[in-house]
Amino acid sequence: MPNIASVLKAEIVRLARKELRSEVDSIRKALAAARAESAALKRRVSELERSVRHSARAAPARPPSPPAVEEVDGADRFRFRASGMASNRKRLGLSAADFGLLVGASGQSVYAWEQGKARPRGKNLAAIAAMRGVGKREVVERLAALKSGEQS
Repeated sequence: MPNIASVLKAEIVRLARKELRSEVDSIRKALAAARAESAALKRRVSELERSVRHSARAAPARPPSPPAVEEVDGADRFRFRASGMASNRKRLGLSAADFGLLVGASGQSVYAWEQGKARPRGKNLAAIAAMRGVGKREVVERLAALKSGEQS
């Protein structure tokens, strides 16, 4: 006759294994699904990387645009092109310092704007836009007035 304790122990072990098997099976299914999803994501990432490399080779390299500047006083309605400002300054025969004096900035700022390293802010942008339609005579008069105002 078997010992009651050993029979009870064997029954407990059997029931525990049965319970664990059902839990482990659900975990195995979840793990298999996660592995499949991970493999699909890896394939998708490699496809995307391949397409990015392909499009990078196909597209010509462009220099990065300067970061967007927050505009104030409705100055965002003015367009600004560095090359346009440079050609306007040269058309008027002005040095960067003189052009900066007319638009309320320094000569160094004018150089930075023309090279695309910086973008003029609101009031400067409006002043630059106002300089587009000005002739050489009027510029000379404005400079003379500004320089005489500085000396007094």
